[in-house]
Amino acid sequence: MHLLVPYAAPPATVDLTALRGLQLPNLQRLLAELQPGPRTGTPPGALNLPHEWVLAACRGVQPEDGRVPQAAWDAAADGLPPAPPEQGWGLLTPTHWQVGSEQIVLLDPQQLHLDEDESRALWHSLRPMFESEGWALHWGAPLRWYATHAALATLATASLDRVIGRGIESWMPDRHAGRTLRRLQSEAQMLLHAHPVNAAREARGELAVNSFWLSGTGRTLPSTAADGEAPLVDSRLQSPWRTGDGAAWCEAWRALDAERLQGLVQHGALRSLTLCGEHQAQRFDSVPGRAWQRWLRRWRAADPMILLEAL
Repeated sequence: MHLLVPYAAPPATVDLTALRGLQLPNLQRLLAELQPGPRTGTPPGALNLPHEWVLAACRGVQPEDGRVPQAAWDAAADGLPPAPPEQGWGLLTPTHWQVGSEQIVLLDPQQLHLDEDESRALWHSLRPMFESEGWALHWGAPLRWYATHAALATLATASLDRVIGRGIESWMPDRHAGRTLRRLQSEAQMLLHAHPVNAAREARGELAVNSFWLSGTGRTLPSTAADGEAPLVDSRLQSPWRTGDGAAWCEAWRALDAERLQGLVQHGALRSLTLCGEHQAQRFDSVPGRAWQRWLRRWRAADPMILLEAL
């Protein structure tokens, strides 16, 4: 098994001194028994996160920044039919943009608690607007809408997790290449402002769905596991990482260590482990060795937090 753990590094907003007591004995043992392999890094301002690059490479795909076709893969997982070869996919996430005095901040879509009926009603209202521009809109789940259009095959977009909790303007697509998208966002905001679903949500104290974020753009590409198998992704750290909740992130890591990693230690089923943060991804691979060599590596094992903080 190749296990991939995204969001493995502490949230950037958390005081690292508060995390020093985090004990991950099974991760420590695995790191002692595995050999460090390739490291994947992203430059400042990169549109995609390291784990997205790793997943693309595992699928045999070498895309450009901002064009990791995650939407196409997610759409297939949601059971949607493939788009024509010349078309690209994009993931449309219903969101709340919080308007401040200096910037507009995109809040975590999970805070919307959007149910299927509300999501479908909003999606149906926006669909004619997109179709008038030649975009086809597809519904996948309450927080997963999809669009297909030829322009989405080459439009570079920032991953949602790059933007959550941050000002949106620096992450918006190029003004020329993304002018249609910007117009659709403006028109969608006007429609959503007066939508009955939002009126009902605000009446009961819920956040309004006042815009959407486009990400995961790119053309459907052949997906072949480059190293013989697609990795198993454990994303339980994503939610606390998004909210910057250090205590919840630690608790999620303890659960991952006590459940998933303990089972891998007991059964010796792990071939590769990739730990991914916001800037780096580090892969570890199993290597043959004698029992005394494995024991020596375990004895010399460092605190996993030192590694995680560097990702």
